[in-house]
Formats: sequence, C-alpha cells, structure tokens
Amino acid sequence: MELVAGAGLLFLLCVVFPLCFISFQMHKRQSQLPPGPTPWLFLGNVFQKGVFPLHGCYKKLMKKYGPIFTIWVGPQPMLVLCGYEMVKDALVDHSEEFGGRPLIPINYRIHKSLGKQGINNRKWREHRRFLLSTLRDFGKAFDPTNTVFSAVSNVICAVVFGTRFDYKDPVFQENLHVIDNFINFFHTYCALIYNTFPKIMDYLPGPHKKLLSGCAKVFARFHERVEAHKQTLDPQDPQDYIDCYLIKLKKEQNVEENIFSSEEIIASVFGIFAAGTGTVSKTLLYSLFLMAKFPHIQAKVQAEIDEVLGANCAPGMEDRVRMPFTNAVVHEIQRYESTSLESVPRQTTCRTVFRDFTIPQYTTVMPLLSSVHLDPLQWETPEEFNPGHFLDEKGEFRKRDAFMPFSIGKRQCPGEALARMELFLFFSTLLQNFTFQLATDDAERDARSLFQKYKARDLYPHIRAIKRSK
Repeated sequence: MELVAGAGLLFLLCVVFPLCFISFQMHKRQSQLPPGPTPWLFLGNVFQKGVFPLHGCYKKLMKKYGPIFTIWVGPQPMLVLCGYEMVKDALVDHSEEFGGRPLIPINYRIHKSLGKQGINNRKWREHRRFLLSTLRDFGKAFDPTNTVFSAVSNVICAVVFGTRFDYKDPVFQENLHVIDNFINFFHTYCALIYNTFPKIMDYLPGPHKKLLSGCAKVFARFHERVEAHKQTLDPQDPQDYIDCYLIKLKKEQNVEENIFSSEEIIASVFGIFAAGTGTVSKTLLYSLFLMAKFPHIQAKVQAEIDEVLGANCAPGMEDRVRMPFTNAVVHEIQRYESTSLESVPRQTTCRTVFRDFTIPQYTTVMPLLSSVHLDPLQWETPEEFNPGHFLDEKGEFRKRDAFMPFSIGKRQCPGEALARMELFLFFSTLLQNFTFQLATDDAERDARSLFQKYKARDLYPHIRAIKRSK
C-alpha cells in the first residue's frame, strides 16, 4: 500500500512540478512583454477563438491591445507588430535587433534548418549574398506560357538545374505537388500545432506525415542532381546555380567554419525551388481571378498593352515604364493578396528596448505584413482592389513605402528582383493573349471571400480563358 502511495506521489510530483514551473515562467515573461490575450497554461492561445489566423483576427486584437501585442504559441511568446509605422520601426530602424530568425520546427524537421532559412546569422548572410549575386547571372530570360504553375517552376529549374522539364514529366509534377503541399501547409492549423508541439506531433498521424515523406523524396532527387553536376562541372563555364555553388564550395573548403557545404546546397536548392515556384504562381493565379472579377480593370490593362506592344510584340521589362497602369495593377494584386504574408517570423538578436517595452533576446516576432497592406493610414481605400494606389495625378506609376510583399530589412526576400520580373512578364503576356472570365454565377461581391472558395490550383475550373483575336 505504501509503495502504491509513494508511486502515486512521485507521479503527482512529476506532473505538478513541471506545470508549476511552466506557469511561473510564463507569468514572469508575460509581465515583461506587451499585453495580449491571456494564455492557457502550456497551450498558450493556440486553441482560443479570436486569435488565429492572425490575418483574420489582428484587427480586433489591435483594437484592444494596440499595434504591438503578445500572443502565446504553446508556452512560447510571440510578439505581433501591426501597421506600417510599427513594422518599419522594427525591421528598418531596428534592423539588427529584429534581424534574427527563430527555429521553425517543421523546417528543422525537413532540412535541419540548413540553407537560407537557417538560424545561424553568419551562414544566412553568406548564403544570401551568394544567392543574390548568382541570381543576377542566371535569372534574366525565360519564355512566358499559359500553364502557370509548371511554367513558373521551370523558370526556377532553368536557374537552379540549368534545364527545363516537360510539363507532363511525372517526376516534375510530383515535385511540384510536394512543393505546393509544403507551401500550403504553413497556412493550416496543423502547421500551427506542429510548430507548437513538434515532439508530440512526430508520434501522431496527420497531413504532416505525408508532407515530410514527400519532402524527403524531393531532397533525394535534388541530391541526385547535385551529384550529376559534380561529374559535369566546368569551373570555367558554370551553367546554373548548382554549378556556381559547387565552385564556391571548392574555394571555401579550407575555411574553418563550414559556411558552404554539401548538405547546405540541398537545403538551399529546396528553399529556392519552394519560394520561387509557390509564391509567384499563386500570385499569378490570384491575378487571373481578380481580372475575371473586375473586367473593367482587365479591359484597361489590355488596352494599354495593345497601345504599347500591339498583338505580336512580346513584353519586356523595359516596357514597365511605358505601361504604368499594368505595372500598378501588378503591384495592387500583391497588396490585395495579403493573407499569405504572415508565415515567416523574425527573432530578436539581443535584449532591446522597443516602444517602451524591454524585449528579451530570442523573442519570436511576427511583423504582420498583411496589416501593413491594409493600413488605413497608408492606403486611400485599403479594403478595395484599387490600382490607383500606385498611380499619381498624371496617371504615372508611383512607389509606395507601405508596399512590402517581399518584406523589408535584413531578411528581405533575396529573390525579389526575379519574382518582380516574372510577375510582370507572365501577367502582361497572359493578358495580351487571353481574356479571363469567371465560369460561375456566384454574385458575391467581396473578392477575397469569393477567392477562398477557389484557392490555388482549384482555381482553374472556375475561370474561363478566351483567346483574344489579333
């Protein structure tokens, strides 16, 4: 009997003591951080209504707590920054302090946080510098086409692998499917749960298991590509990103810290492939939906294309200056598509005082870029799709400081220049050759809520493309 009582007491201590310790730590940290919704013990705000997804709930939270507030992802706090002034202050005016990247469990599980997504600041900085310089050499020309997802991916394949793939190639299509799932996963509740309780989720079934299995296959294929490049490498004539990386790796092999390594190259290629394929293709799909939803804007774009280019002259980047309305529409599409801009957090690199709050080192920070693109202090009609946001009184294109689809500061997307080029050329080429219509009688006026029904690759059955006569 005493043995049973002792075992029961030991079990109680093993449960109660950790809970009390976690509760004490959460309370201590809560008193140091900006206010926010009261977290549940151990679970934080993850299962509470009105907190997630942030892009749908931040306005109410901002109204109650202000433009800087704290939410808890499990037992860990996350600082949320809303509005242009707050985000700019953190990412530009305090770029060093807010320039870190936290460990994201699903990323670590997939590629051990290697490559440009890594949390090692020196490695990230060197890989970013190398990526930027290489993309300048291997990202200039491609043939726009109608099959958006495959076509955009083939641009990245040409840059990274030095070759394009047949759109019906089953391996190519499987890779695209895995990348699509990888990107979509970050916007699901399962991702939030996984990144909060990764050790528990590794033992449970769910969509994360399929994702991890698919990513492992893609990593293996990329590894084969790298090995094949080693056999054909000509240091005097690099053909693509992998060749350039291998040359850089050979030059750096005697350096003490392994900034460039055989393991890093696979993660780097995966990161480029995922970012370069998913974000651009989804923005283009969204652009077709918006043109179908707003036919008067589509007609104005086509009129400008016809006037400047005609029916047979392919658009080039130099034409952006002569096509201010088309350029404005492309920018407004990115501003209006704001729900996908909250997936990659930052981290404080040191203890810092920010807006009268003392923020501890290694605090996760979410600069809510969707709140910047909907900031009523920066945009005349933030809730409306309005290309006029990017046009001055004379109808000429104007830049806006609050436009940041590629983020700002130290962690700004290194592929921004390539993505901007792809978006403009694909969009203008598609509108030059086709008119898009909604293949549905849905009369819902709100474009954002309507689009939720036709997300990503399920969009095509609901859009009709009509060949324009030349």
